[in-house]
Amino acid sequence: MGPRGRGYAQGPLDKGTLRRAFKYVFADYSLPLLVVAVLIGVGAWTHLQGTLFMQKLIDVYILPLMGQTDPSFRPLAGALGTLAVIYLAGIAATYLRSIIMAVVAQGSLEKMRNELFRKMQTLPIRYFDTHERGNIMSVFTNDIDTMRQVIGQTLPQVLDSGITIVLTLVSMIRLSIPLTLFSFLMVGVQLFASGKLGGLSRKYFFQRQTDLGRENSFVEEMLEGMKVVKVFCFEEKSIEGFEERNEALRQSAAKAEIYSSVLMPVNANIGNIGYVLMAVLGAALVISGRAGALTLGMLITFLNLNRNFSRPVTMVSQQVNAIAMAMAGAARIFHMMDEESEADEGYVELVNVTEGADGTLTETREHTGRWAWKHPHHDGTLTYVPMRGQVTLDDVTFSYDGVKVVLHDVSLYGNPGEKIAFVGSTGAGKTTITNLLNRFYDIAEGKIRYDGINIQKIKKPALRSALGMVLQDSQLFSGTIMENIRYGRLDATDEECIAAAKLANADAFIRRLPDGYDTEISGNGAQLSQGERQMLCIARAAVADPPVMILDEATSSIDTRTESQVQTAMDALMHGRTTFVIAHRLSTVRNSDCIMVMEGGRIIERGNHDQLIAKKGKYYQLYTGRNTEETA
Repeated sequence: MGPRGRGYAQGPLDKGTLRRAFKYVFADYSLPLLVVAVLIGVGAWTHLQGTLFMQKLIDVYILPLMGQTDPSFRPLAGALGTLAVIYLAGIAATYLRSIIMAVVAQGSLEKMRNELFRKMQTLPIRYFDTHERGNIMSVFTNDIDTMRQVIGQTLPQVLDSGITIVLTLVSMIRLSIPLTLFSFLMVGVQLFASGKLGGLSRKYFFQRQTDLGRENSFVEEMLEGMKVVKVFCFEEKSIEGFEERNEALRQSAAKAEIYSSVLMPVNANIGNIGYVLMAVLGAALVISGRAGALTLGMLITFLNLNRNFSRPVTMVSQQVNAIAMAMAGAARIFHMMDEESEADEGYVELVNVTEGADGTLTETREHTGRWAWKHPHHDGTLTYVPMRGQVTLDDVTFSYDGVKVVLHDVSLYGNPGEKIAFVGSTGAGKTTITNLLNRFYDIAEGKIRYDGINIQKIKKPALRSALGMVLQDSQLFSGTIMENIRYGRLDATDEECIAAAKLANADAFIRRLPDGYDTEISGNGAQLSQGERQMLCIARAAVADPPVMILDEATSSIDTRTESQVQTAMDALMHGRTTFVIAHRLSTVRNSDCIMVMEGGRIIERGNHDQLIAKKGKYYQLYTGRNTEETA
């Protein structure tokens, strides 16, 4: 398997990443965004009217009133009242815009999270074997959260800036073309500074998101393994590891913040310099009379319009932080979304059937407890193969990474109702076989057949529903005891779940819980013992009632006394089923029909317990703890 902790989208940012992210917004919220654009236009127009009113205030009202002995302020009061109404309209437009954008932003993020989670369910096991869980969780939390501000604030800010620039530019041209050209020059300087500093900021914000994912992954690992940390006095080493990752995060975050923080004051000061130069130039034009009809009121109005023209550049530069973080987060999100889903070229389905008097199988939608493989053929005919639980492996060779071979020419068969055990040292390839039976990984050489059908022809959901599996590490989910058992078969009744719990010897301890089967568990069942959690997992497999059962060290976490109880239940569970058992406690596989001894990815011995003991080979050494030389 590949190295864990693989990053996301390392390298330069895709220019279309943010555009792709905005598609989530425009796809479902085009009409609300159109309303927002109109409201932004109303707000920009009302702000512009306030600026343009300055010319009338000076040239039409103040200067003429200064020469009158008995001035009338009624026209001025009327104009101010009209301006107040215009400003109130702008306030209302801004308020409504904020409400709509909040709904749009949260709805878009909900859709993105849902799609990302659905995508995660389609990814192959290989993906999770090569990516740290903390890093994946960081995509769902930190990276998606970076999109919240850019959708809710940056997007309307960009629209506001664009509309403001257009409206302001038209007004500036009407007042003075020479001063407008000078404004273009200063804005060009601002854009140049934004491009240079913004590029550096985006680079380090991307690195910041990557470093944040590494740190989250490390914290998640330490939390999960806190007992191990304490037992082996690993505290200081774990602190060093965290500080190393935290320092990397500090450096990338500091550089990102420096460049993004410098950008806004740099643009603001360029704007201030331009304002002063324009005031000097405009005053010279007014005094000299070379500007034609340019009046004092028009100059003051133009200076304020110039502020409105350059302000959007400064305001957008304030959003560089959010934009850079969103681009980095979106790149990681879409990198995960673009991962190749688990391939499934199977076409054989698993269906409910009824059996006629002549033995003919007929497909039905009703749950009959009888299953068959629905096998379509190239000539258009259908064959229904009864599901019996026969599994065979023919010359299977497998490698996780294409370099190191894990299984070498493995062949075996398991007839319906047989118990096949795998024993051997760690890394011999025992668990790999169970991974291949479930098609968590596909083989390149050899064949695996289920009831005579190549499993690569069987749809993966159908194949996995025909297999029950109990792993060494028990995994429970938040919810009630009953819900966790029913996880094995969602349409199981309460009575069937209780029967499965009794089969796993879990019924007694469940009924001692405060709410019995309705007891809520969380944190992977932290309030239960390891043995109790494992018995619930066994009950979950029992309620699925599959013809083939895979037990991967299923009783290794249970004490000897509980193991004896569970083993009796397991024998009842395995009765009539093809069962593959992986066990280090060889006492649990003595009654197996066939025991496969594995070493280095090969089956080196096979036979039942008595036959292997008589051979005095590897199994004899494992079982007795003695080698053959000592008994010679």
